[in-house]
Amino acid sequence: MLPSELCTWLSDPGRRPLVMGILNLTPDSFADGGKFALHDAALAHAEEMSADGADWIDVGAESTRPGAQRVGAGEQLDRLGTLLVELRKRIPVVLSIDTTRALVAESALDAGFNVVNDISAGLDDDALLPLIARHSAPTILMHMQGQPATMQSRPDYLNVTHDVAGFLQERIDAAKGAGVRSDRILVDPGIGFGKTLEHNLRLLRDLPELIKIGAPLVIGTSRKGFIQKITGEDAASGRLFGTAASVAWSVAQGASVVRVHDVGPMARVVKMVGAIRFGESGAVT
Repeated sequence: MLPSELCTWLSDPGRRPLVMGILNLTPDSFADGGKFALHDAALAHAEEMSADGADWIDVGAESTRPGAQRVGAGEQLDRLGTLLVELRKRIPVVLSIDTTRALVAESALDAGFNVVNDISAGLDDDALLPLIARHSAPTILMHMQGQPATMQSRPDYLNVTHDVAGFLQERIDAAKGAGVRSDRILVDPGIGFGKTLEHNLRLLRDLPELIKIGAPLVIGTSRKGFIQKITGEDAASGRLFGTAASVAWSVAQGASVVRVHDVGPMARVVKMVGAIRFGESGAVT
């Protein structure tokens, strides 16, 4: 998808599902172990994902895997360096910055990035939502119970779907209160972010309930540990079939964006499920 098409897509109730590729510039990513921390490798991988069918690439300089320690804005900016500008020059798809820090988001938006993906849903930095509003930028608001360092210690909910939906609605209201346009807000239930195996499965079963929130739904199941517990696919880089199943399910249930590491195979999964749901074009006609 061209960046200029993003806002039209957001306002279209018959929007086709999009594939978001993941680009981690971190030395401790659970999925790629720092493989793309060097800028030349990161640019090459972004170009590869774009060629493989990514509509969107999400760029992050802070690992949020279970057990990870937080990384300040200064260190994130050091890791990103000139890559923000280089990516925008060379990659012709939607680009989002995966950060909870306003300084990092501002640098990315100034470089031509299109979206801010905030795992804290505006709670980590009071300046972030007003910044997004000033830029008229779309944002993804995600649910996370606790912080990455401790979120998987003892996740607990009265009713995970009800609790997550309520939180997301509260954060939508907070974003709108800060001036973010309602048609620029996406939501993410945060699969694996402070959830047990059963919590993750329940949220996936209940995607139609989350879609009732009314914002485009982003789902990130790619290579996550709950898949290994079910399929036995051990290495994070090898959880391809479990990921494909969860991506297919999410798109079939109405998810608008799937966030994935293996863009080529998942783009084909999304295309096929979209064709089954909507016809050959993969969108409502």
